[in-house]
Amino acid sequence: MCAGVVALSSFSLGAEAARRHYRSHHHHPELPAVPARVLPYPQLPLPFEIPGAQYLPLTWADVKGWSDDDHLAAYKTFRASCRSINAQTAAAEAKIEYKALGASLSEPCRIVKSLELTDDARAKAFFEENFAPLRVSRLGEPDGFVTGYYEPVLDGSRTQTDVYNVPVYRRPSNLFVRGYKQDSVSLPNKGPVYRKVGRRKLVPYYDRGEIEDGKIAGRGLEIAWLKDPTDLLFAQIQGSARIKFDDGTTVRLNYDAYNGYPYTAVGRVLIERGIIPKEEMSMQKIREWMAQNPDGAKELRRQNRSYIFFREVNLSDKDEAVGAQGIPLTAGRSIAVDKSLHVYGTPFFIEGELPIDSERAKTPFHRLMIAQDTGSAIIGPARADLYFGAGQEAGRVSGRLRHAMHFVMLVPKSVDPVARGARLPVPDPRPSERIAKLFPQTDPAKDSAKPATPAAAATQPKGDTVAAASAVPLPAPRPVIEPVREPRRPAKNRPHRQ
Repeated sequence: MCAGVVALSSFSLGAEAARRHYRSHHHHPELPAVPARVLPYPQLPLPFEIPGAQYLPLTWADVKGWSDDDHLAAYKTFRASCRSINAQTAAAEAKIEYKALGASLSEPCRIVKSLELTDDARAKAFFEENFAPLRVSRLGEPDGFVTGYYEPVLDGSRTQTDVYNVPVYRRPSNLFVRGYKQDSVSLPNKGPVYRKVGRRKLVPYYDRGEIEDGKIAGRGLEIAWLKDPTDLLFAQIQGSARIKFDDGTTVRLNYDAYNGYPYTAVGRVLIERGIIPKEEMSMQKIREWMAQNPDGAKELRRQNRSYIFFREVNLSDKDEAVGAQGIPLTAGRSIAVDKSLHVYGTPFFIEGELPIDSERAKTPFHRLMIAQDTGSAIIGPARADLYFGAGQEAGRVSGRLRHAMHFVMLVPKSVDPVARGARLPVPDPRPSERIAKLFPQTDPAKDSAKPATPAAAATQPKGDTVAAASAVPLPAPRPVIEPVREPRRPAKNRPHRQ
């Protein structure tokens, strides 16, 4: 054992002596320092990335209509979101780290907590001092896309009658989502949903057709009863409703869960079937067609296999519907976004033209809106559902919206949209073959010393001033290495598979 230790010690000492000898006889020049990249956007601490999106940093002067907005109204809506953000736990913040803004809204929300503003100029200054504008759209597309939604006000009954015979269901107790408890307050609005068969077996939940045919009837799940299944369909599409009863009372309903099937837009089905032209499509057109075609309406509803379950919420008639952030929405300021990409509370400035006044109107629209809700049909980085409030007029306006719009995302100044790209190595400049033909990299001094070869002069066409591509040295082709073929091993006796 002692001899082994001595041998190892001698080996390590010899290796160290060899390294010292090498360093004393070999001198390597210092490597040149790599110049720092100059970023087109200020270097900030946190990285930023939206999957499937393209974005462009702007100045406030580039944001069309920014100075014309009511910034104080937007500030009040943002402050409402901040109350929820400021109350978040560390565990809740960790869940949103992977989204575009992560937990970066906590800093401007901390400022808002003690900043009571009463004039528009100071509200505008708050956004400009704490955020940077960033133009956002889906990769390869110039604009985003908006639709509208509202809170329907419907007549209903607490009990089933001959007139009111369409049930409004609450979440069934046999509805399961993997990874969530049955009594979870919030369930995802995407992904599979199951029901239990027997003690352990889980199967997909009933679709719309099965539920309409009575698969969950008689279980005490009925919150209220409506006159028309079309009213229920549109309440489910909107995600909320007010139901007024004969005794003058009102029940407020909000989205609670869904049955696991993806949403299918019935309007798109009517367009694909050539029933309603795309340019004429609106919520009102769908309602009119379904009223005139009851049998077709039933089949059309079932094309959308998704089914929404509601819960009662304790809100007064003055309160707006509650969004997915858990706070009442603000008509004209709240939007629903893709919650897999965006954080609730994110401000978006949306600009373009919308048919607000009438179906054919092109009303200029430039407004700062706050992400406070979501929906299963809202997918993508620049996709929003604009909330217009409650009632028929809000329904008419929101039902007309299917328009491309500019999206400017307000990014907290603690987030850097190009920090991630700044860490990527920049390749050395090298001309492409096409550019090399047009602008050859040659040495004028050497070229002038060489006499022109007659053969080269004869082969060049008259009037062609483009230099030959051979002026740019190309790398020598790599040798082809034949793969080494190993001799085949004798096959062993193996039993044949049946």
